[in-house]
Amino acid sequence: MKSTAELQDIVSQVRRDIVRMVHAVQSGHPGGSLGCAEFFTVLYHRIMKYSAVPFNMAGENEDVFILSNGHISPVFYSTLARAGYFEVSELATFRKLDSRLQGHPATEEGLPGIRVATGSLGQGLSVAVGIALSKKLNGDDRTVFALMGDGELQEGQNWEAIMYAAHNGVDNLIATVDLNGQQIDGSTKDIMGFTDMRSKFEAFGWEVLEMDGNNIDSVYQGLQSGIDASRKGKPVLILMKTEMGNGVDFMMGSHAWHGIAPNDEQLAQALAQNPETLGDY
Repeated sequence: MKSTAELQDIVSQVRRDIVRMVHAVQSGHPGGSLGCAEFFTVLYHRIMKYSAVPFNMAGENEDVFILSNGHISPVFYSTLARAGYFEVSELATFRKLDSRLQGHPATEEGLPGIRVATGSLGQGLSVAVGIALSKKLNGDDRTVFALMGDGELQEGQNWEAIMYAAHNGVDNLIATVDLNGQQIDGSTKDIMGFTDMRSKFEAFGWEVLEMDGNNIDSVYQGLQSGIDASRKGKPVLILMKTEMGNGVDFMMGSHAWHGIAPNDEQLAQALAQNPETLGDY
């Protein structure tokens, strides 16, 4: 198992990948991606049980991850490459013509690690619930993980899935909400705020935990607690507090960096704050 220091090195490299990918094509979503770098790193390098090669599209007898807020694809692609699903050099094709690394994760080009096209917000949890239920029906004892953005919980389909999962005892599902408090048009509290997300999920019949998404040890402990709480009749929800743009000081805490690429000077500043640890692509 990788140490916290080793995981921190990966986080630093993932952040470099994110800003370089978005800068190269002047397109993409760096803010939420940077805020979730610790989550993805811990999930793929310490928590999940999977085989990157060969990639098992069906996900049989291995843990499965579904990214609902697919616009944060840069952090997902970097993580998959650094976990061995495909060559790190392919990150240089992000959002380019004929690339397998599209703006939102897609399946038609066969990119290893991607099991469903996501990015139409509000749909990922429904897919994760279906996969988790199929694992239960097939006697597959592995876990399904899902990540949602807090803004996309304004989509009604989520709440149908939340109700369905609890009613059907889909207790091999661990969903996480990225609580960065920001969405494309401003803060979530200003757009359509939640008074108490914990109480809402608990009222729908979920087991609810919390963690600091920008602290590696907290993420590990939170996800491990989620695993410990699973298989007990309820789906598990982890409320994960993060800072949008975490690790790049001028991006932190502002919705302005939801979908804006850094210029040359800003890229240099971001890279200077995140030392190269594993080699750039």
